[in-house]
Amino acid sequence: MKKLAVFDLDGTLADTIYDLGDAVNFGLEQLGCPTHDYAEYKKMVGNGARKLCFRALPDDKKDKAEELYLMFKEYYSHHYLDKTRLYDGMRETLERLRDNGVILVVATNKPEDAAREIVAKLLPEIDFLCVLGGGDRRPLKPDPAVILEIYDKLPDEEYEAYMIGDSNVDVMTSVNADIGFIGCAWGFRGRAELEACISENRRELCSSIAEKPSDIADFILN
Repeated sequence: MKKLAVFDLDGTLADTIYDLGDAVNFGLEQLGCPTHDYAEYKKMVGNGARKLCFRALPDDKKDKAEELYLMFKEYYSHHYLDKTRLYDGMRETLERLRDNGVILVVATNKPEDAAREIVAKLLPEIDFLCVLGGGDRRPLKPDPAVILEIYDKLPDEEYEAYMIGDSNVDVMTSVNADIGFIGCAWGFRGRAELEACISENRRELCSSIAEKPSDIADFILN
């Protein structure tokens, strides 16, 4: 049976929080709204850029969400790699999976154009089957549409598949798609949120939590 590893991007493959936070703060400043520190943004991300902008606005300015999103999108398109970096050990983990025949995919709620550019710049040597992001083409995670789209790109065979991510959004994507889950303890939400969501959905037997990137390859290959 072939193996399929579907990776989230933000907080999983790369630490993107600084560029995301800077882009939202830029827009908030333009609107005369208070800004947030990076730790606060770790709790706001995960459901797409529009939801991030909505969450960042004060309660009396929520009607400015689309305006903030457009400013965020313009700023981020020029600054998405200013501070973004791969997590230590991630490149080697992906190479090990690739060399052992695992099919690699990125599925993120980040805008697709930015996601593809970030992956291409940070991991040019890794041959991903596809990089799928947020937008109007498909529902956002945790809807399983992105997983079904990945299967449509593959030969009609059986696959041992894993969703790999750092938040409850990724846990629920694995639940809704009925595939395995590997959580990333180093990500934006941390081990406690992952464990709580796994337990709530009774997914202990098909879920693992990685403390470091190399654990991902150990779980999948062993």
